[in-house]
Amino acid sequence: MAKTDRPGDPKPRIATMEELSVAIGVSRPTLSRYFQDPTSVRDTTGDRIRQGLERVEYVPNFFATRMNRKSTGMIGVIIPYLNDLFFTRLLESIEMAAMEAGYTVITQCSHSDPAIEARASETFLSMSVDGALVAPLGNQSDFELHERLNARLPFVLVDSRPATLPNIDFVGTDHMQSTGNITQYLCRVGDPPIFLAMPRVNFNAVERERAYVAKMEELGHEPMIIGTEAIRPDWHFEPHGFAVLDERFSRGHFTDRSILCVNDRVAIGALQAAARHGLDPGRARRGGLRIAGHDDYPLGPHMIPALTTVAQDVEAIGRAAVGRLVEKIRAENKSGDHLVTLFDGVLKVRDSA
Repeated sequence: MAKTDRPGDPKPRIATMEELSVAIGVSRPTLSRYFQDPTSVRDTTGDRIRQGLERVEYVPNFFATRMNRKSTGMIGVIIPYLNDLFFTRLLESIEMAAMEAGYTVITQCSHSDPAIEARASETFLSMSVDGALVAPLGNQSDFELHERLNARLPFVLVDSRPATLPNIDFVGTDHMQSTGNITQYLCRVGDPPIFLAMPRVNFNAVERERAYVAKMEELGHEPMIIGTEAIRPDWHFEPHGFAVLDERFSRGHFTDRSILCVNDRVAIGALQAAARHGLDPGRARRGGLRIAGHDDYPLGPHMIPALTTVAQDVEAIGRAAVGRLVEKIRAENKSGDHLVTLFDGVLKVRDSA
């Protein structure tokens, strides 16, 4: 029966669809059809339900209204980190595109743990999501699990792509273009850059390293890569960039060179190391030291000096990933074709290089 929280409430609070059926005089199956698709009932019945809903306080149970539907209206998304603003921006783009397409996004974070990534995938299968977007961890990801997801439901990889999964749809950045672009820029404005890498556990990091080498050789320069060894197992970003260059600067190395960092978070650590040693990186400053990154991390423009980088088109990546996933959902994942969609990066020249 309908009940109120306190005397004087203008609308009775309804807890179940059965109670709602009694309160507004419409059968439960009719209500269920209405909540699944308002156009599936007669106009007069729809008007009666809408008028009844205005008189009560009732929120349909999301899962109950989808229990007998072919589609749950849900898209599962797995991201590797919550503390990385790149993935915050990517998730925002995915959610906006999904809402416009009529889907609800269920997000899981793998927290750099392959076991959690695997559990998130199993959760999506148990929830019967219509499709899944996954930004994989890297070498530690369970590739067999990704193949299983791809076999069971519409599935698209986003942001990074394992070389071992060439037949799965992917949306991301063209790292040969983006890294090649900033490498060529640094060669044009100063000495050929050194590449400050990170441990080779991240697919994008490896692709950018290869792109740097290819562009340097194309331009007739000898590539130089540092920082591929882990200093600590959990130091992949800012602490890694700081530690690698702190050690080099303390020995007087690379203080007048251009340094291209594998991503902006590593570059932020590099800028910190420069500040510790009293160095003044920048295209308009004395000394010759230049530091650049990749990604256009939201904090980059606010660093001192502001970080020169390459911007990934995060909004376009998120929208294209959702668009491709929805295509596969509506085709019931029957197409044997797979698509790889890559977006160019855009050079952002600021004070640091």
